[in-house]
Amino acid sequence: MKNLLIVVDYQNDFINGALGFDGADAIAPAIAEKIRAARPDGEVIFTLDTHTEDYLSTYEGRNLPVPHCIRGSDGHKLFPEIDALRLPGDRVIEKPSFGSAELFEYLKGSDFDRIELCGLVTDICVVSNAILAKTACPEAEIIVDAKACASFDPKKHEAALAVMESVQIKVLR
Repeated sequence: MKNLLIVVDYQNDFINGALGFDGADAIAPAIAEKIRAARPDGEVIFTLDTHTEDYLSTYEGRNLPVPHCIRGSDGHKLFPEIDALRLPGDRVIEKPSFGSAELFEYLKGSDFDRIELCGLVTDICVVSNAILAKTACPEAEIIVDAKACASFDPKKHEAALAVMESVQIKVLR
């Protein structure tokens, strides 16, 4: 069985920076355990929400006018506890939007049997990339652990989990 863990946007700006929220740091131990469990047989990919200095002039920036995850800033970096578990061979995908076209293209040509996602934010980037994974690998089991992802809005967290369940993504509760 070929397994993949995707750690979505577990970056400083979403935990204790520009868009940080209560509870974002609380899932670090669960994510760390998932990374350790994925090794040595599985692959681990880290996605990074990535913007540039002109963020406020982008479509997203005009709708969410809070500069965050600017390439080269501390806020762009992985949360230290999780970054410490990243190995030199791990794929890191910088993405300019919620879902990653690069991740989709990588998955589309793969033969993964099981793909699990965790990280931030459940109702934005986690759901976007989980649906892309399901689209790219329709025969793979796609999993999201509710205890290893979070949102600034608990109702949106639950709504995103329900949407994922409705498109046959397995949600661990």
